[in-house]
This record gives sequence, C-alpha cells and structure tokens, in this order.
Amino acid sequence: MRTRQKERDAPGPSEPWTEIAPGLWMGGHYYTLPGGEPERAVVKGEFDLVVSLFTLPGHGPAPGVEHVVREVPDGPLSPGQLLAVQEAAWLTAAAVRRGCRTLVRCHAGYNRSGLVVAQALVDLGHGTDEAVRLVRERRSPRALNNPVFVDYLNTGLDVAVLLTGLSG
Repeated sequence: MRTRQKERDAPGPSEPWTEIAPGLWMGGHYYTLPGGEPERAVVKGEFDLVVSLFTLPGHGPAPGVEHVVREVPDGPLSPGQLLAVQEAAWLTAAAVRRGCRTLVRCHAGYNRSGLVVAQALVDLGHGTDEAVRLVRERRSPRALNNPVFVDYLNTGLDVAVLLTGLSG
C-alpha cells in the first residue's frame, strides 16, 4: 500500500518535531539538516504518547512510551481511514487534556500529522480555520498542503465519513 504522495516540491522540515499547542507536538520520521541532508527523527522518551500515521523500524518510541499506530495514506481516505484519523485525533486530544506530552507524526510531519493535529485542536475547542492556521504557523507554511485534508477538516470528519461512503 502506498502511504505517501510525492513531495509536492516541499523541502523537508528543519526540525524533527514542533510544539503546536501546549503539550501537543507534530513531527515526522525525517527532517532536513542545515546543509540539506535528511536526518532520521528518532523518538526516545521525550513524549508520553506517540501517535504514528506512518511507521518505520528504528524510529522509536522507546519501550514504555505509549504508541498508537493508525497508518493512513497521504491522499484521499476511505471511510475506515477517516474513522482511524478521527480516533487518533480523539486519543490525541484526550492525552493533551490529561497533561501528557503528545507527538503526532507521519513521514515528514506535514499532511497526515497535520490532519490529526488540526482535528485534535478542533476537539480541544479551536475553530477549524484557527487549527489549520496554528499547524501552518507553528510547523511550516507547507503543512497541510494536501487540499483534500483541509476539505475534510472544513466539512467535518463525521460528514466526510458519510460522503466518502456514498462514493464507494
């Protein structure tokens, strides 16, 4: 299964993860060093919960750190995949409410993680536009560059699940 779209001419992020809101971090499995070389982002024990929408061996987290995996593609999502995103966002928001340091990550930390983090922010009381703005402002202007994901957020994930179910 292909889980990632082409880079869309976006250079990788300059840091492995970024705090979007207090206790809520967004990142990827790779970031770009100042010289332009890719570097692995390996999670050790920095977080209480890691939500991975993409996984690779050797990228952590360390044993004892709660790790939730909900692999989804960086493209149009099926109803089941949208439900997995919804669940990941709910788990993320619940962990942040409990005061847990929470990382949501995908490959580069732009789209899939952006979708879950933005939805978690909505679940935490932010408006959709504000959630998207925070993700782009704090992580990168390139974050959430998948317009389908922004459409899902603007439509609402509950409605998006129903609408995608109609087309299948």
